[in-house]
Amino acid sequence: MTYISVGLRILLSIAFLGAGGAKLAGVDMMVMTFDQIGWGQGFRYLTGTIEVIGVALLWLPRRQVIGAAVLGGTMLGAVLTHWFILGPSAVPAMVLGLLCSAVLYIYRAEIPEILGLANFSQAKL
Repeated sequence: MTYISVGLRILLSIAFLGAGGAKLAGVDMMVMTFDQIGWGQGFRYLTGTIEVIGVALLWLPRRQVIGAAVLGGTMLGAVLTHWFILGPSAVPAMVLGLLCSAVLYIYRAEIPEILGLANFSQAKL
């Protein structure tokens, strides 16, 4: 499972560093896309920052589940934005969201600890 996890995290890192970096760098396509969305360029910077931070979390021990959840949530927003505002295919965002879900599944044992429920479940015994 370790090799699968590393492979998924490498794929996600490449995709999100590329997309987040393009947003932060102000690539023309990204600027035009966020103009279409209508929430301003500050939202582009916020989204790019979230993507880059999400990638960093994917590689921090015991924080992979947070990174995958943050990036997966971003992709949920991207899918909805494509469906209701932008129009073109949302398939790339769906695929990235599914990859994030796979990472979440692999690291699912960390979720109770992240949510602060690890001691709670042991206290019931």
